[in-house]
Amino acid sequence: MRFDTSMQARLEQRMKLAPRMIQSMEILQLPLLALEERIQQELVANPVLEMEEPSETSLEPPPPETAEAAAAAPDAKPEEERPLEVDANAGAEEFDRLDKMSGEWQEFFREEEFSPRTPRADGERDAKLDAMQNTAAVGENLQESLIEQVAYLTADPSVRDLAETIIRNLDDNGYLRVPLEDVLQDVRRPATLAQAEAALALVQRLEPAGVGARDLRECLLIQLAGAAPGDSDTDLARRLVRDHLADIENNRYPQVARALGVTIDQVKAAVERLRRLNPKPGGSITTQVSHYIVPDVEISYDESHDEYRVTIRDERTPNLFIGAMFRKMVHERGLDPKTREFLARNIRSARWLIDAIEQRRSTLQRVVQSIVKFQRPFLDLGPDHLEPLKMQQVADDVKLHVGTISRAVDEKYAQTPHGIFALRNFFTGGTETAGGETIAWDKVRNRLKDLVAGEDKSNPLSDEELVERFKAEGIDLARRTVAKYRGLLDIPSSRRRKQF
Repeated sequence: MRFDTSMQARLEQRMKLAPRMIQSMEILQLPLLALEERIQQELVANPVLEMEEPSETSLEPPPPETAEAAAAAPDAKPEEERPLEVDANAGAEEFDRLDKMSGEWQEFFREEEFSPRTPRADGERDAKLDAMQNTAAVGENLQESLIEQVAYLTADPSVRDLAETIIRNLDDNGYLRVPLEDVLQDVRRPATLAQAEAALALVQRLEPAGVGARDLRECLLIQLAGAAPGDSDTDLARRLVRDHLADIENNRYPQVARALGVTIDQVKAAVERLRRLNPKPGGSITTQVSHYIVPDVEISYDESHDEYRVTIRDERTPNLFIGAMFRKMVHERGLDPKTREFLARNIRSARWLIDAIEQRRSTLQRVVQSIVKFQRPFLDLGPDHLEPLKMQQVADDVKLHVGTISRAVDEKYAQTPHGIFALRNFFTGGTETAGGETIAWDKVRNRLKDLVAGEDKSNPLSDEELVERFKAEGIDLARRTVAKYRGLLDIPSSRRRKQF
């Protein structure tokens, strides 16, 4: 057997994503707030990149810097022909090299631009400081609130320690899902099961009422224990929770009334009393902060032209440009090669970023305008008239790849005359009616809600009857499809919807 080595030339085609293309896709996919954060990061990382704060009086962006003016040396090759060079000294040394480039660069900056931004006498305020001061503080969570209440109660130290351990084992809804025997294994000092029961009783006295319960039945009974004695509805509600909770959940009021020797109206009054209780008491104390949605696009109606206009809401995004000093410096003949390469690389990176942001704006504008064209009934008449739409239809309309459409609408929202909607919500499938018309699934779901809302509550429609109602309207659905949408809409079964 013979082994040898040889060199052979082979021609093949490979598709590789250039760094510029990768950056463009990343910028396109970013929602507005994430884009602003990315711009701030680039301003810190790239010394040649500068920004002009957007004007509050005008939303029109200033004329962009010409890309040709920011090119490298005159004898350099075009951008597409030059390979991407990587400086081995990239990092902290770059800013040191920047300081040594020229003794005149300080003249391009005012001293106040490098000093901390503080409120001035003329009324100017620091925007970042204002944002920090207006940020909501993190709220107190359930465990912290309960432990603070325990500190004010008179109890044996061992019971107090057990109570704090129990509190730390509560879930977000305030329930104790682990056995007390397991809780005893986490305490610092030995304790008995009787002490654990006493500590649990202590926790169940805390607010909000119902915390520390081990199941729904115990949670409701704890809340009913605080009611005034002698209330007939409350007494009957306790009996319902203790002995007939499953029957109440399944809407078997007649059986419960016969078993307890009361009327159905009395059962309904007791159930109404139960509905005022909180089955998830821990949920009333939460640390979740509401996140505001900032629409990336605004769709407004122009009455004079009877059309909808699309406006990209990026007025808060700063306008980026390459500093004039660096554009001038890169053409200096006496500049050493390392400094020239450093400047050219950062200028090229800045150009890519500026072009990517502009391309994001253009692509988003085209995509949303296409969506408006397909979803005109939705904009005219409301959410009930959403049309079936696939991303491929928009891709064919704007002559872009369907993957680009997906990135353009990802995590972005539009302000419409009917409220704020995610752009992805405009893309929905549908089914075909008997007349050959395609109807969106959202219309089917809305029609299901209307049918249930208009039914006779003493004899509600079953899933089979709902299927027949749809079929009479030319919409052929399977029973499991109706059951699926009923579950998505939180519509209970016909047995549980029945009113006595």
